[in-house]
Amino acid sequence: MSLDINELVRLVKQAAVEAVRADAPMAVCYGTVLSTTPLKIQVDQKKILGTAQLILTDAVRDYNVEMSTIEGTGKSLGPHYTEDESGGSGDAAFAAHKHRYQGRKKWRVHNALKKGEKVILLRCDGGQKYVVLDRWEARE
Repeated sequence: MSLDINELVRLVKQAAVEAVRADAPMAVCYGTVLSTTPLKIQVDQKKILGTAQLILTDAVRDYNVEMSTIEGTGKSLGPHYTEDESGGSGDAAFAAHKHRYQGRKKWRVHNALKKGEKVILLRCDGGQKYVVLDRWEARE
């Protein structure tokens, strides 16, 4: 049997596609959070993923972020009283005033998953690890 070059290229492409599919390098799937401590996500009727199998993105976990800020505070000491009312000195240095803060500040972002939320996962390593990309249905 003799193959022309076009048929040979087609067969090589087909073999490559089949090899990739057989190894299952990546696939998108969906799951439901069953519990958060420890984290368990159900992806089908029989398959429940645990913490060791899950890689979390910032979209589905709590994390700290450092940001630059320039901000001013309002009255820092609240209502002020006269010397007679507060027992203080009545010094003008303690009158209501504002403070300015400029610099880097850490903030906590609260994105942790909650029980019952629906998530989008990316299956990788032939199904050994799953990246939890984001929610597709959040619960309040």
